[in-house]
Amino acid sequence: MTAATGDGHRLFAACVDRETGKIVHDLHIFNVERPQPIAAENTYATPTPAIEPGRVYVHYGAYGTACLNSATGSIVWTRRDLNCDHETGAGPCSSPFLLGDLLIVNVDGRDVQYVIALDTSSGKTVWRTDRSFDYATVPVNKRKAFSTPLLVPRGAGRQLVSTGGQAVYAYDPVTGKELWKVRHHGFSAVPRPVYGHGLVFLVTDYDRPELWAVRVDGSGDVTDSHVAWKEARGIPSRSSPLLVDDLLYVISNQGILSCLEAKTGEFVWKNRLEGKYSASAIHAGNRIYLFNENAVCTVIRPGRKFEELAVNRLDGQSVMASPAVAGDSFFIRTEKHLYRVDEATK
Repeated sequence: MTAATGDGHRLFAACVDRETGKIVHDLHIFNVERPQPIAAENTYATPTPAIEPGRVYVHYGAYGTACLNSATGSIVWTRRDLNCDHETGAGPCSSPFLLGDLLIVNVDGRDVQYVIALDTSSGKTVWRTDRSFDYATVPVNKRKAFSTPLLVPRGAGRQLVSTGGQAVYAYDPVTGKELWKVRHHGFSAVPRPVYGHGLVFLVTDYDRPELWAVRVDGSGDVTDSHVAWKEARGIPSRSSPLLVDDLLYVISNQGILSCLEAKTGEFVWKNRLEGKYSASAIHAGNRIYLFNENAVCTVIRPGRKFEELAVNRLDGQSVMASPAVAGDSFFIRTEKHLYRVDEATK
């Protein structure tokens, strides 16, 4: 996992033994001479690392990207030229995406907007594609985005769906060629898209979030032809949607949990949960887990009726990040602690 000092001048990566909680590596990766101020809800180490056997890829937005040897903690390569203006009061957020021998990163700032694929062995650029929207006509504060790309099917192949400011795009993940785009009017979108039933479900905006369902078989500008449905009520600006079978679940920042028909966008039910929400919902073992910002986890049964199974609390803690799942364990990162939580045994 990554970490940073509160002022953003020093950036770190830590390796923790999942069985014992012992810190195996505590690595100082980068110094930052002039970090921009960030929002209180953000950090200088928000992007989630990508991992594969023997390697970990850490990304701190414009402040640096590095490949680490997971066994020794040694630095394999670094890049510090994926520059963009994060804007005062924002900060880095988009996480890197690992696809074979490519590490793919969204870079959407006030000044530049592009997607880049790096060679995992060397960190060198394999392809870079600028966003095709005419951002010169858009105010600088409305050009940003903070989402992470998603790989989805395209016929017999695959495509990379990437949410940017003012548009969502699909790219050939091997070459970076733009395949299609859908224009919207949003910016600073955080949630990652999800895919199912031939549709990609994405959130278009931070201040006034809308959930759009887009068919993924288009070419060119498909704004007027491939948007299946839209919904603006109770949509999250931070947490990602969750798709379970035919139902889509979204939890708004204010704690409104909605269940929608994925194919049509029609509401099945709504229920208000305790607290505010930034973390994304998790589906495991025929349960959905929802962690609020006060470390309260509500557990529900997926289905066409709201069924609460349990409410669990880590008193005195704060949770902004989505927990990680490995095996039968949750790894929950709070403001000051890392927890491993397993199913209770009798």
